[in-house]
Amino acid sequence: MLMAHPAVLDNLVEQYDTLRILHAEEGDEGVRQRMNDVAYTLCVATGTRDIDTALVTARHHLPGARPEDDSVPTA
Repeated sequence: MLMAHPAVLDNLVEQYDTLRILHAEEGDEGVRQRMNDVAYTLCVATGTRDIDTALVTARHHLPGARPEDDSVPTA
C-alpha cells in the first residue's frame, strides 16, 4: 500500500489535533466540515477506515516513531 509522505502525515495530524483541542466538533458547520475533511484525508492517506486507526498509523510513520512499536493495526 502507498503511504503519504511523512511531512503530509505530520501536517494532517497537527491539523486534526488542533481542531480537536479547539473542540471543532462543537463549532459552526464550516469548522465541523473542516475537521471531517481532515479526518477523511487522514484515513485515505493511511489506508484506514476510522480516525483513531488513522492517527495511530500516521504517527507510526512520522520521523522519530519507534520502529519496534507494534501498535499499528493490521489491515
